[in-house]
Parts: sequence; structure tokens; C-alpha cells
Amino acid sequence: MSEQPNNSARNSRQRDSARIVTFGCRLNSYESEVMKVNAEKAGLENAIIFNTCAVTNEAVRQARQAIRKARRENNDARIIVTGCAAQIDPAQFAQMDEVDLVLGNEEKTKPESFARLSIEGFGTERVRVNDIMSVTETAGHLVEGFEGRARAFVQVQNGCDHRCTFCIIPFGRGNSRSVPAGEVVAQVRTLVENGYREIVITGVDITSYGADLPGHPTLGNLCTRILKLVPDLPRLRLSSIDSIEVDPDLMRLIADEERFMPHLHLSLQAGDNMILKRMKRRHSREDAIEFCKEARRLRPDIVFGADIIAGFPTETAPMFDNSVRLVEECDLTWLHVFPYSARPGTPAARMPQVEGTEIKARAKRLRGIAKEATSRFLDSRLGQAETVLMENPTRGRTRQFAEIDFPSSQQGSATAQAGDIVTARVTGRDGDQLTGEISPKKASS
Repeated sequence: MSEQPNNSARNSRQRDSARIVTFGCRLNSYESEVMKVNAEKAGLENAIIFNTCAVTNEAVRQARQAIRKARRENNDARIIVTGCAAQIDPAQFAQMDEVDLVLGNEEKTKPESFARLSIEGFGTERVRVNDIMSVTETAGHLVEGFEGRARAFVQVQNGCDHRCTFCIIPFGRGNSRSVPAGEVVAQVRTLVENGYREIVITGVDITSYGADLPGHPTLGNLCTRILKLVPDLPRLRLSSIDSIEVDPDLMRLIADEERFMPHLHLSLQAGDNMILKRMKRRHSREDAIEFCKEARRLRPDIVFGADIIAGFPTETAPMFDNSVRLVEECDLTWLHVFPYSARPGTPAARMPQVEGTEIKARAKRLRGIAKEATSRFLDSRLGQAETVLMENPTRGRTRQFAEIDFPSSQQGSATAQAGDIVTARVTGRDGDQLTGEISPKKASS
């Protein structure tokens, strides 16, 4: 969960302005920025907007808990709930005494939704949620800046045409639809002109980009156009991708384009072929291993993150061991481990379930292995020179997305501001974070 703006003290001082609390994915974070801009333009005051996530039952529980807490602490504020959980089951939020309005995922990014509230007030209509499956276009929402950030997210796609048996998100996001390339390039250019040095391409299923557009451009084609038409952009990064859908243009960027960051987060979900089949995934474990092997051949410094679910229905101990081995076979560096959580309405919820304590044990084991993999990678960077995008004067991210901290006592005369790209030497490691010293000379990318 994140909150926009992040500074809670600042929020408490500005009780009259709309405040946004964000759960879940990077796309939600991006859309929260869109809502923030629209709410400010509409003059919406004394409101708290919860942008929810539905990927797990726990995410929904946390949102409901946060809503109740917000009401206790802000008795006179108007509370709006939106996001995937609100889209999928608006009634559960509308029935909460703490909630004044439920907005759908399509409605939340429209300026008129907030303008209407400012003009008409909240009234008696507590649910404004349309059929997400009827939506056929995704607007290229223009966000000119992201408060307190050196990087910016750009939404290029929304929705998903696939129906993985564990996933409820298509019912919260609708079918896949893409933003035309020209609009994407225009937004990237605006953000770069406003000082952002790294753009993260985001969406629900970004490797499906373009299938619904004239000429069927691919994600690789879009990224190639961005880098060609916005030559002043130093860094382009992708959010989560489906490796089985990676196109030849994207592979060429991996091989040849230094401004394309050597860090890919893969939607793997499991390492056992039978479980992948029961998940209705479109790749095999062999596909995943081969992709990582080929990408590393083309770009030796590339690192991989991945999502893996522990305890999917019918998963036996040997099946789980295949997922464990995949961490080494794909040489994964950053791992997001999800204990399986049955979502009502999904086929997986009707399958024979793994016992809850076993799910927790498997997730714990996988997280331990992931921690070891991260530590090995970070240890390999000790003594190395890194190009770092500064997120604030004392902390930044390397090209492989490792966090690196620069204690003020070690900086000497070298200083940096958010958005600077600097050269640094890695001097140590503190948990999952590198430490380093900034060189006097700035880097260019």
C-alpha cells in the first residue's frame, strides 16, 4: 500500500485537499496520480480516495481495514472507494457505513467524475460502477509530473484477454486495450521535458500491447519508437511482462539498446508444468528457462525478477520443488512470492486446495531462497562502479534496479539531487540494499 502524497505529516496539515491511498500494482500507482490531478482540478476538498487491489483476499481485507481507520481519524471527510476490488464487488464497499461513494475503474480516471462531485456533491447515489467488459478504449491519461519521484510511469495498456484460473483481475480491468503509440510518445516526451530521467512502461498485460490497434504494433515496436522519437530519454524500463509474448523487436532492444534497462520482471507464477497447465498459463518451465538464457546471452548484465505463487491448488511437494529449482535455473534476482489465496469466482477456487499451513510454509521457504538469490547478486556488485538514478539526495537505483544508499558521512563533496544520474562505487551492503560513494562526475545514462 502507498499513499499519495507519501508525506503523512503534509497530508495532516492539508486536510481540505483530496488525499489518495493506493494499494497494489504500479498501474494503480499511476492511476492514483491521474486521480490526484483530476481531483485537484475539480477542487475536490476534504476527501479520501482509496484505490484498491483485488489480487488477493488479503489485499481486500487491508483496504477495508484502512477505510475503517480513516473514518475513525477523519470523521468529517468524504470517503471514496475505487480500484479493482471496488469494480469487482462494489456492494461490499457500498454496504460499509464508512464509505460515501464507490467509483468503478473506468470512472476513476475520468475528469468528469470528479468535476461532477465538485458541482453536484455526493448525493444519494453511492455506486457509480459501469460494466468494465463494455469498455473498448484506454485513454492516454496525461500526467505531467509525479511528486517526489525521479521516474514516472506511463500506462500503455489496460485489461487482459487471458483467463488464468487463479486471477480475478480481468473482471476488474476488462479486456485488453492499448493506448495508440503517438499518445504514448507524446506523454513520454512531456515527462522528459519536465525533468524525468526514467520512464516505466506499465499496464495489466503490456506484452499484449497493440493487438487491438491498426497494424498490430508490438511492445517492442512501441519501445523502439519511444527511444527513437525521444532521444533525450536516458532510461526506459518495463514493468511486469509475459516472457512467452516477447517479440523480436523487444529482443533487439535487449541486445543493442543501452537506454533500455537490463532488468525484466517476469510473470512466471510457477515452475512445474502441470501446475502451469492448471493455472492456464501459456508457457512451460522450459520456455521460461530458455527465455532467460537467451536474454542473458544477448545482455550479460541483465537481471530478472519474477512472480511465483506458493501452494496453488493440487500442488504437491515435488511440484513445489520445481518452482524452487526455477529460481536457480532462471537465475532470478528479485522474487515476489504470493501465498495462494482463493478468489471467489475463479476456476482455481473450485480445485482441491492445499492446506493453509502448508501454503504458508512453502511461501516462507521460497522467500528464504529468494533472499539468498538477492544477496548473491548484491554481493557480486561490491567494489563495482554503478550508474545510479537518484530518487532523493541520499538514495537511488542502479540500472538493474538495486537500491543503493549514500550515507551523508561518505558523500564528501559529491552531492546529488532527485533525478540526477550519477556514477558511484559500491562500498558495501546493508541487507537488501547496497551502500556506496558518489563520484564527482555525473553519468549520462
